[in-house]
Amino acid sequence: MSREQQAVARARKAFETGRSKSVEYRINQLKNLQRLFSERQKEIAAAIKKDLNKTEVGAQFYETLGLEGEISLFIKNLKEWAAPRHVKKNLLTMSDTVYIHPEPLGVVLVIGAWNYPWAVTIRPLIGAIAAGNAAVVKPSEVCVHTSKVMEDLLPIYIDKELYPVVTGGVPETQELLRQKFDHIFYTGNSTVGKVIMEAAAKHLTPVTLELGGKSPCYIDKNCDISIACRRITWGKYSNCGQTCIAPDYILCEPSIQNRVIEEVKKCIKEFYTDNPKTCPDYGRIINQRHFKRVMAMLEDSNIAVGGENDESDCYIAPTVLQDVKPEAKVMQEEIFGPLLPILPVSSLDEAIKLINKGEKPLALYVFSPDNKVIERMRDETSSGGFLANDCLVHYSVSALPFGGVGNSGIGCYHGKFSFDRLSHLRGCLVKKLKMEGVNDMRYPPHTLKKLGWARFFILNTVDVGWVGRMALLAALVMVAAVVIQKYLL
Repeated sequence: MSREQQAVARARKAFETGRSKSVEYRINQLKNLQRLFSERQKEIAAAIKKDLNKTEVGAQFYETLGLEGEISLFIKNLKEWAAPRHVKKNLLTMSDTVYIHPEPLGVVLVIGAWNYPWAVTIRPLIGAIAAGNAAVVKPSEVCVHTSKVMEDLLPIYIDKELYPVVTGGVPETQELLRQKFDHIFYTGNSTVGKVIMEAAAKHLTPVTLELGGKSPCYIDKNCDISIACRRITWGKYSNCGQTCIAPDYILCEPSIQNRVIEEVKKCIKEFYTDNPKTCPDYGRIINQRHFKRVMAMLEDSNIAVGGENDESDCYIAPTVLQDVKPEAKVMQEEIFGPLLPILPVSSLDEAIKLINKGEKPLALYVFSPDNKVIERMRDETSSGGFLANDCLVHYSVSALPFGGVGNSGIGCYHGKFSFDRLSHLRGCLVKKLKMEGVNDMRYPPHTLKKLGWARFFILNTVDVGWVGRMALLAALVMVAAVVIQKYLL
């Protein structure tokens, strides 16, 4: 039996003990996970520094702070989310107990990504723990140092049988995908997403795929260009552009292109100094393979800002490309690096048309003071998330579902959406063995009179208070008695 098979078998066996079904047990596990981030911040930050050149403050800002907030949210609300959820009834089920009972799915496979290795691996794990599942955690092998720290630390703080960590590369991931899971949660690119989905289909395993795409950014000529470019510069060049919801390209009218370039250039200098290579807040491309991939995108484009690079250091300066054509190499796939193409468009109509020609993106950004422009962009396009006048920040709002649509992903998570995504929402109805007479309308022989009464009972929903329920129940008994005596006996 392979190491991966053993991990899955142990997780399944631990789940079958039933200990993760206890809400108190889940809360304790979440508290232990929270303690990890308060006690081991130095080790976490040191590994991220080696992998992505993030500072300790940057690691907390973009990796662990959001996780601590998410865990606190779950601890506060888990008892409520895990409780039975009563629903509206029709007249036919007025005297019954009708509710949704959230229950664990079983064993979940969480496959993380390398760009924010803690944030996008542990957020799904939080949801899996809260929903009462076991979970096999597979961190990305591309972040070598972070993967090792995760493998070392998670078993110290949370149940190592219920939540084993499996490290390794493609062969180990392929071996995991041969195993049967009850849900697979993957964050990464659409190419691998298709492989995940194909493997899951063999066991009819449901999936959540958090993918990416080319997230457009439209700048209205009437907006405050200085503020817009400040926010776009932050959203684009954070983590050296290696963010799945980073603005991938700018759409604007030719009349403001030069102004946009100058404002972005000004912000790059403000955020990362005259020499971003020596700035501690500016990251690096994850490895040389991705460095070469990003650099190859520059071949047929005009560089307006930046372009400096150093392969030995995996450094690419914050770069702006001007007068980019839709057929340019940089427009054929998600950039996932610090290149910001500007595509001039003649109007909002042309921008919307160009966006809709491509795959549905993970995020879509519009900067405008005009609500009509914002609403048109929202209503006439489709994307995983939609932001007006800012970038990235929707990821931090746990009350919003985060996920893609079409080629940018399947399913959503964050906050209660994570809990529901990784739970089976079991529909339950409990009926008493009484009032059998009212059921006669559903039994053969079927008649038009029975159908008429069935329509009355089924098509009328009930949403009343306790007093109203008692009164309605009494009325229902009387109606049932009339029906039984007059039509059914």
